[in-house]
Amino acid sequence: MSGGGERAELLDLILRVSFEKRRVVLSSGKESDFYLDLRTTMMRPRGIELAGRLLLARLGEGPRVDAVGGMVVAAVPVVAAVLAAAARAGAEWNELAGFFVRKEAKQHGLGKRIEGAFRAGQRVALVEDTMTTGGSTLEALDAVEAAGGSVARVLCLVDRGEGAADAFAKRGLALEALCTRAELPV
Repeated sequence: MSGGGERAELLDLILRVSFEKRRVVLSSGKESDFYLDLRTTMMRPRGIELAGRLLLARLGEGPRVDAVGGMVVAAVPVVAAVLAAAARAGAEWNELAGFFVRKEAKQHGLGKRIEGAFRAGQRVALVEDTMTTGGSTLEALDAVEAAGGSVARVLCLVDRGEGAADAFAKRGLALEALCTRAELPV
């Protein structure tokens, strides 16, 4: 199946299992007439496979990165999906690393805020399932930069079209979304 066909299949799955037309308050504090719970897509074999393969293909189209990561909890399955796709894609992706950013540093062990295969000096792509304002991913961006990494790219499965792209543009980054608000029945 082509990338376009796979993207359409992913969007169909998202609309079937993750989209609800109802009034909710989002993590950003904004009210919305619809809700996207992409964990229900990502916790299905075909959802995680498609998301990983499509995001990896997008990563292959632009500036190379050393690692992919994002803020807990939503980014963790997205990172895992990209790494699983990389493992199947061959030697060119063997060195791709993954990590996640905690809301705050652990109070035990090594006291890390960034967990996984992150190290200072890496060029990274931050990934997320759904973007609204971009707040949690901007928080991850700040943590990566504070730890000596540089964020080269920001990708998501769905951009709700409510300010995230502008927020990243102000930081010199383009938000790369597989699907956009225009494709949602809102």
